[in-house]
Amino acid sequence: MKKVLMYSTAVCPYCIRAEALLKQRGVSEIEKVRIDLDPAQRATMMERTGRRTVPQIYIGETHVGGYDDLAALDRADKLVPMLA
Repeated sequence: MKKVLMYSTAVCPYCIRAEALLKQRGVSEIEKVRIDLDPAQRATMMERTGRRTVPQIYIGETHVGGYDDLAALDRADKLVPMLA
């Protein structure tokens, strides 16, 4: 299974939903980068993704986007193959 990295904050409901969906699809470990605790990480996230909102999710080296993007991949049956 590919490495999953998620930029998140402590109180983000979409981050919680994204984590739950990933776990339902077999992801046992998610590397979380808390941008609310480290402003430099927020700047890094914005530079890497071009986006300001969380979550921002990477599967391997591929930027998936936010929760809506992740859920759309799942509905299209593309998430599980991407994780493999």
